[in-house]
Parts: sequence; C-alpha cells; structure tokens
Amino acid sequence: MQQDVIVIGGSFAGLSAAMQLVRGQRSVTVIDAGEPRNRFADQSHGFFGLDGASPLAIQQETYRQLLKYPTASIVEDKASAVEKSAAGFNVKLEDGSTLHSKKLILATGLRDELPNIPGLKERWGTTVIHCPYCHGYEVRNQPLGVIASSVLSAHQAGMIPDWGPTTYFTQGLYEPDDEQRAFLMKRGVTIESTPVLEVLGRPPKISSVYLADGRTLYMAALFVAPKTHMSSPFAEQLGCEFEEGPLGLVIKTDDFKQTSVEGLFAAGDVSNPMQNATLASASGVMAGVGAHRSLMHD
Repeated sequence: MQQDVIVIGGSFAGLSAAMQLVRGQRSVTVIDAGEPRNRFADQSHGFFGLDGASPLAIQQETYRQLLKYPTASIVEDKASAVEKSAAGFNVKLEDGSTLHSKKLILATGLRDELPNIPGLKERWGTTVIHCPYCHGYEVRNQPLGVIASSVLSAHQAGMIPDWGPTTYFTQGLYEPDDEQRAFLMKRGVTIESTPVLEVLGRPPKISSVYLADGRTLYMAALFVAPKTHMSSPFAEQLGCEFEEGPLGLVIKTDDFKQTSVEGLFAAGDVSNPMQNATLASASGVMAGVGAHRSLMHD
C-alpha cells in the first residue's frame, strides 16, 4: 500500500512534519530508528511550553497525540535503503520490508564529531555542550571554557560570559584576530593559547582541564562546536544539492523545505544552518506543509 508521505526520522522535525500532514487527512508513516541527535541530553530547554522536559518524554507524548489520527502510523525500525521510483519513493527497512510513498521527508538528523580530546565524549550533552541557550543556564555563574574547533569559536567565546566567567582555549590553532581579541577582552574573556590535552574528573562532572604545559585549570563546563555530518547517506544517494553551514554541510531547500529532488523534502538539522529543537520543529512544520502542497498539485 502506498502512503502519501513517508517521514524518515521520529524526533522534533519529523514528528512536526507528520502532524501537519495527518491533520490534512493525508496518510503518513514515520520511520524512527531511535537514535536522535539529542539522545545525549537529559533535558530539552527553550522549547516553547516544554522547558526542562526530556527529549524522550516529548517524543513519546507526541507519538501519543499523533497516533490519535487514523492516517498516522509509526514504524520503529531503521531505513536501510531509499530509491526514487516513477510513483514516488521506495524505502527499505532493516527487517527486510519495503514501504512506498508519493513524497518523502528526510528528518534524519546530524552526527556530531567532537575534537579528539580525552574526556569530551563521555560528558557530551551534560558538562560538554554546544548551545548556551539550550544548556548554559544549568552551568551558570561558574568557570566556563570554550575549546576552539573552528574559526567561529572566537565568536562563541564572546557569547559565553553572559552565563559565567569564560576562558577561550585557542588550542594554538584558532587565535583571535585583533578585532576579535579586543572584543573578547572587552567581554572579560581570558584567552589561553596552551592546548587542552584532557578533561579530568568523574563524568559527567568536570574537575579541571589538563594543559600541554602541565597546568590544570578548574572548569565547571566546556563549550565546544562539533563538526557535523549527515547521519544518513540518503540525501546524497538521491542526488540532493548541499550548501555549507557553519559547522558542516546541510541539504539545500526552498522556503517550503523542498530539496533539489522533486517530491523530496528535508527538515530539521539536516537542512538548517542554525540548529536547536525549536528551529527543527519549525522546519518540520514547513516540510509537512510543503509536502501537502505538493500532493495537492499532483
């Protein structure tokens, strides 16, 4: 049986897209592999009306609400292959079955690549974080560090003093230019050029960072901008165009989240240069509306 739309990805973006479509009385199947990008965080902050709720709790409540609509279905499995056909799209699952749809929405998320520093990975989402709006309040008014990972890190370091006293670790690679240095000094940021070699303490807490010259500095939390990669190869396999985002490639879309491939839409972090839960949900709404408009014109 052919669905109107298949959504690959069952987190904020994919479920927001599905909600618009089922309310338009379109048949929708959401494929959820259970590996959302935000699975490392215990709480989601800044999401309207649900500040402090866990991402899993938000997802499960949305499942409950979505499945009240008779045209909605959720498949808890992983998509293993996708192909475009004359009638739309075929999506093969790891259990061997194949689903068919007229339109397809990719809400497959991104994978974060942290700097290769021992101690970062096991604290990711708790005391090693990226977005200060999402998690900064929980570590406020304590010594905070920014570990440089790109040319944008100096900009990030300039933000963090609103949450606590800040040290910018250039890692000896991303030294601020004269204008950036003047701004950081104005903001009260300490600039440290000696690289951080290891994060110390019992996870998820941090006791200190160990520097290349043998010093240790107390830090309560570290901000790091990870490099990002597509969690799924489907966009590339289907021939989507990409564009450069601040931390990595994102899928190029129009205002209604239509990709360069007819009938294929993208939502959430895979298509958003700026990324958080609210923006992911908003782009999911647009992808759902875009897919519905496309179905109307078929």
